[in-house]
Amino acid sequence: MRSYSPPTQRTTLCPARALVPALRAAPRPRPGLVLSLTLPGDPRSAAIGRRAVAAALPAYGLRSQAWPAALAVTELIAVNAALTPGRELYLSLRHRDDALRLVLWDQHPRHADPDTLALCEGRRRRALWLLAAVVDDWGGEWGVGDARPPHRGVKSWVLLPQ
Repeated sequence: MRSYSPPTQRTTLCPARALVPALRAAPRPRPGLVLSLTLPGDPRSAAIGRRAVAAALPAYGLRSQAWPAALAVTELIAVNAALTPGRELYLSLRHRDDALRLVLWDQHPRHADPDTLALCEGRRRRALWLLAAVVDDWGGEWGVGDARPPHRGVKSWVLLPQ
C-alpha cells in the first residue's frame, strides 16, 4: 500500500515581473507610515493603541516621536472610551509633510441642546489636559470637532511636527 504525500507547492514571483526588466531593476520606495485601528470603546484599548504606535514609529525611523505619540494616543483613547463606552473607536496614524498626524473618531452622539453640547465639549477638553500639555510642549496642535461623513460622532486630532 502506498502512502499519500501532498503535492509540493512553490511560491514564485509574478511571471510578468520576469518579462519586464524595468520592474526588476527599479528600487522600491519606502512606504510612508499609515496605521489604522478599530478598537473597542473600553479604557483598556488605550494600552493596545499605545503599544501599536510605540512599535510602528521606530520601524519607520520616527523613534524620536514615539514617546509623545504613544502618550497622545493613550490619552485620546482613554478619554474617548470613557465618554462613549461600548462603542467602537477608529484610530488613524500617518506621517506626512514632516509631521505625525493622529486622528481618533468616536461615536459620541451630537447633542441637540446647546447647553448640553457646551457642557459635554467642556468636559472633553478638560479631560484631555495631559494631552494638551504634551502636544504644547512638543510644538504641536490638537483639537476636537464633529466628525465629517462617512464618520459619525466626534473627531479628536493631534499634529506633532518632526
